[in-house]
Amino acid sequence: MTWDKIWPLLWQGTQDTLLMTIPSTLLAYVLGIPLGVLLVITRKDHILPHPTFNMTLGFVVNLLRSIPFIILLVMLFPVTRAVMGSAIGTVPIIFPLTVSAFPYVARMVEGSLLEVDGGVIEAAQSMGSSTFQIIRKVLLPEAMPSLVNGFAICITTILAYTAMAGAAGGDGLGKYAIAYGLNRREYTMMYAASICLVILVVLFQFLGTKVSKMIDHRRR
Repeated sequence: MTWDKIWPLLWQGTQDTLLMTIPSTLLAYVLGIPLGVLLVITRKDHILPHPTFNMTLGFVVNLLRSIPFIILLVMLFPVTRAVMGSAIGTVPIIFPLTVSAFPYVARMVEGSLLEVDGGVIEAAQSMGSSTFQIIRKVLLPEAMPSLVNGFAICITTILAYTAMAGAAGGDGLGKYAIAYGLNRREYTMMYAASICLVILVVLFQFLGTKVSKMIDHRRR
């Protein structure tokens, strides 16, 4: 395969990969942030202790996290078809990507929030702040640099998932690396698509680290 044919495929694959990755990451955070907050505040030593609820939610999150993405992708085929109208293609793959990522996000958010100094939370409680005010004005702002770093890690993880999705009906660079590169023994295409994925990972990680440092008031 010549480069004049490879470049258009790489460009299309990159667009499809970003179309799957960015919405999936955003949706995963829409679901994962509330779950992560609940995992923290319902701990027995936190602001809204409820050990039974915390244990149940933690079990569900861990259960979903334990299923490998490629298996979850296949398991969700009927649900994806019902929700998205199809189980294959660029847009339908967003659904299983989101389902696979939001438990991971919930645990990542939990870890970020647990890094917040307990003294700051106690000070807010002593001033009569409500649970919602503590979450909105203390927990989330204080944990923001860590959350941004986590976002970068999450988006690169989902990026890797899109490559696996290419083996089971997804589009993007993963599909071109497998379908055009590996299966047809067009190794130039396979390596080129892989390099594009690596570049995207490095770019997202760099941006995440940069933004995290910019908003971290502890570095000022």
